[in-house]
Amino acid sequence: MFKKHRLFVMVIIIALTAAMGIGCGQQQDKGAELENPEVILATTTSTRDSGLLDVLIPIFEEDTGYLIKTIAVGTGAALEMGRNGEADVLMTHAPASEQPLVDEGYVIDYTLLMHNDFIIVGPADDPAGIKEAGDASEALGMIAQKEQLFLSRGDNSGTNKKELALWKDAGIEPGGTWYQETGSGMGDTLNITAEKGGYTLTDRATYLNLKKNLQGVEILFEGDPVLNNIYHVMAVNPEKFEKVNYDGAKAFIDFLVTDETQDIIGEYGKDRFGQPLFFPDAK
Repeated sequence: MFKKHRLFVMVIIIALTAAMGIGCGQQQDKGAELENPEVILATTTSTRDSGLLDVLIPIFEEDTGYLIKTIAVGTGAALEMGRNGEADVLMTHAPASEQPLVDEGYVIDYTLLMHNDFIIVGPADDPAGIKEAGDASEALGMIAQKEQLFLSRGDNSGTNKKELALWKDAGIEPGGTWYQETGSGMGDTLNITAEKGGYTLTDRATYLNLKKNLQGVEILFEGDPVLNNIYHVMAVNPEKFEKVNYDGAKAFIDFLVTDETQDIIGEYGKDRFGQPLFFPDAK
């Protein structure tokens, strides 16, 4: 009887080991089945700094076997990577700058993904008084008139492009000692803004994600429709660049627009900030 019991246990162990081996093998073989498992994503520092990609990319990689290599730069640099065939997929937030790449055929599968908004942040005592401004142009005008320190990214990013467009709409050409360019991403620019007690334009997601480290920096102006911040995702055209991993890029785009992923995007931030950091638009 003891021998029968031992034999039964050994059969069970062998069966479980085989099942685990098959499961692990299937997991390991996901990437092996792909012709090219590495996907280069060129995106913005604000997208990275928001923390959203830290949630989405592991899910995509687990589901598909692809491995995302993220390169976070300004939108201008990300779009230039697409124009030069140096990335497989782009996620950016400057529609006016994206459209020429679409029109010229450098990118395909141009897809609306999500939006949030830009805000103007600055010192809690608000020496320029922009809390009372009626719109974004007036807020910037008040900063310029009182020559209060304004930190610009100055890096040709989507945020920088929006900021420059707002100054133009306000009829102001910023310059002088009160207007300083950081040449850095959104996170670094917010840190410099906190250190120097100035104002800056930022996307809401990055600000909320880093707020705990930004002593004395508050949202001072928000809500103008002109401050909408729209994100698109697009694949680099393999007909332009034969080495582009289009299959991986398309798989990532398809993943981002599924109902499940869009729901994750819409919920992201609610648990920590009481509000979503992004609003899904693919539906």
